[in-house]
Amino acid sequence: MPPKKNPLKLNPLQCKTLVLFQELARHPESGSALDDGEIFLSQLPRPHGNHFHVGHKVVMSKDATGLDNQAVWVALERKGLIKAAFPMGVTMTKDGLAYDTGMTDEILHGSDH
Repeated sequence: MPPKKNPLKLNPLQCKTLVLFQELARHPESGSALDDGEIFLSQLPRPHGNHFHVGHKVVMSKDATGLDNQAVWVALERKGLIKAAFPMGVTMTKDGLAYDTGMTDEILHGSDH
C-alpha cells in the first residue's frame, strides 16, 4: 500500500508552499546542502507578472502567496517540515524534503520560455 498523501493534513496553502520549497531545494542556485542532509534556501523567487520560474518549471503567482506568509512558515515549522528564518530563508528538513503533498503537478508547470 503506497504511503498516504498529505498525512499531516496540511491545508492547501501550506501544501503549495511546501511544494515550492521542495522544488527550490532541487536547484543549486536557490539552495545549499547542509552536512545533515537538510537544504538551506536563501534565494526565494519573486514573481514577474503572473508567474515566476524555478529551474525549468513555471509557477503561477497565485500559487505562491505562502512564500510571503509568516503563518504558513510557522505551521510548516511546527510540523517539522522546515526550520524558518522568515522572511530571509528556510531550511528544508529531511521530512520536509520527502513529504508528499499530492499537489506537485498542480503547482509546477513545464516552461515554454
